[in-house]
Amino acid sequence: MSYLKTTHDVYKAAALTPDVGLCCTTNPIWELPGLKIPKIMQEMNYGCGTTVHARDLANNPRVLYVGVGGGMELLQFSYFSRQPSGVIGVDVVEEMLNAAQQNFIQAEAENDWFKSDFVSLKKGDALAIPVEDNSIDVAAQNCLFNIFKADDLKKAISEMYRVLKPHGRLVMSDPTCEQDMNETLREDNRLRALCLSGSLPIKTYVKMLTDAGFGTIEIRARKPYRILDTKHYPTEERIYIESIEVAAIKDPMPSDGPCVFTGRTAIYFGEEDHFNDQNGHILLQNQPLAICDKTAKLLSDLNRDDIFISQSTFHYDGGGCC
Repeated sequence: MSYLKTTHDVYKAAALTPDVGLCCTTNPIWELPGLKIPKIMQEMNYGCGTTVHARDLANNPRVLYVGVGGGMELLQFSYFSRQPSGVIGVDVVEEMLNAAQQNFIQAEAENDWFKSDFVSLKKGDALAIPVEDNSIDVAAQNCLFNIFKADDLKKAISEMYRVLKPHGRLVMSDPTCEQDMNETLREDNRLRALCLSGSLPIKTYVKMLTDAGFGTIEIRARKPYRILDTKHYPTEERIYIESIEVAAIKDPMPSDGPCVFTGRTAIYFGEEDHFNDQNGHILLQNQPLAICDKTAKLLSDLNRDDIFISQSTFHYDGGGCC
């Protein structure tokens, strides 16, 4: 049985009988004026973080969400895109699509502003998304890409890149792991379907995004997720898994490589009122400036004693040098 067939069966069962905590963390539920999330959607929140960020969602964006779960994030996206088919949900599991559609009926009863036709559900595959080229402002997936093996992950990322408009955003939440996993774990189809053994190191994950052509990467959050211990899993060492929230932006690729923001900051504290590095970056005296990793290296190479550069926090929230 292929790992994709196992994944299909796991989420078919989770659609028919909600599996609370299947792969999700205890992220707080959005609390916005007039937004009420039905309990059934919370129970079917099969993700490891959130992909809904208000700063991505101005001006009624057209949103694509792949892997619909119980529809919770589709409802949240609809809060910002209140138009017929403003949000497109794609899933390969028929039972999950049916469950989400029923959940939208409940959401419509609990939210005066929400109409079920704000969301268009389509049966489809992340490897062949049934959406036209260059048509989406914000694409999202939550705890899906980590399930794919390398070749399929490359295809899924390229599909997201294809459907996004120029400067559109791919917003993701996925488990990551910096430790090596043995082949027994890697090849366990069920553990992969449960968003555990497919976890990749952050640098590998980011490289796959930049290889697909995304010119700007933002790592917005990094959180504890799971432990694979020696008593319950086929491993001789304890393995720590985190979840990350990432935005990959379809910006043109800079000639000197992508801008990857990992939560680094530069502070100039010299005698002048500012410092200009002659590469497009101006640091005002004692004013923190968010910088990408590329700029951090350029400033570090200057070997100045009046510029402080912080380490990566893996929590980036906008602004900065690029």
